[in-house]
Amino acid sequence: MTDNSQGPISPVLEVRGAGKSYGAVRVLRDVNLALRPGEILALLGDNGAGKSTLINAISGVHRLDAGEIRLDGVPVAFRSPQEARSHGVETVFQDLAVFDNLDASANFFIGRESARFGWLGPLAPLRRRSMADAWREEANRLEVNVPRGGQLAALLSGGQRQAIAVARAVSYATKIVIMDEPTAALGVRESTNVLRLVRKLPERGVAVILISHNLEHVMEVADRAVVLRRGSVVGEAAPTPDNHERLVSLIVGGGQHMI
Repeated sequence: MTDNSQGPISPVLEVRGAGKSYGAVRVLRDVNLALRPGEILALLGDNGAGKSTLINAISGVHRLDAGEIRLDGVPVAFRSPQEARSHGVETVFQDLAVFDNLDASANFFIGRESARFGWLGPLAPLRRRSMADAWREEANRLEVNVPRGGQLAALLSGGQRQAIAVARAVSYATKIVIMDEPTAALGVRESTNVLRLVRKLPERGVAVILISHNLEHVMEVADRAVVLRRGSVVGEAAPTPDNHERLVSLIVGGGQHMI
């Protein structure tokens, strides 16, 4: 991705020499990765390849044992997902997307609630009506079809729950959205809606890291695919039908070289 008038575009995110171990098990080995502004990058690999560990390090869940992470060229070491969010990095985790005991608007504003008498801290009453109105407006803008009332997330479908989480990330991210299997266990219609939201992000200059086992979805939305195996980057390619077999070969261990 280059601009001939301004030269190469600097990465919004760089991972340099990332290493991570749990006891005697090395889960990341000298991983290098670059993400450009407005790019959708697919992170591929079989179970245990190190994908989740890598995004957990980027999003502040875990700290690297070796290497560094740079955001807009500046080294960062986020201590929590909240700190990452404050720097414009949103993450949609596969298993922790929404809270079952909250409705859609409360989940959308989680950690960013609007309250009266803010000086009361956690005791301050929430502006529930204005939050519900703001969620309804944003859901309409993003064409997210979820109940507008106070129905708890536990009563929603998997696609509706995921749509809330993705909508939250789409709305608040200013630099990067990381998505861990956002279409896992979803039907065709629900997956189509989530992928539509993913495609909206580059329009705002926001980059995406997408973890998915579904190569059809990857080929539909991603600009580039990087393959991890046993904690190391083993190759990358444009996710096109012509490269389908090459990507599968890298994922399962039939290829060792960059493509």
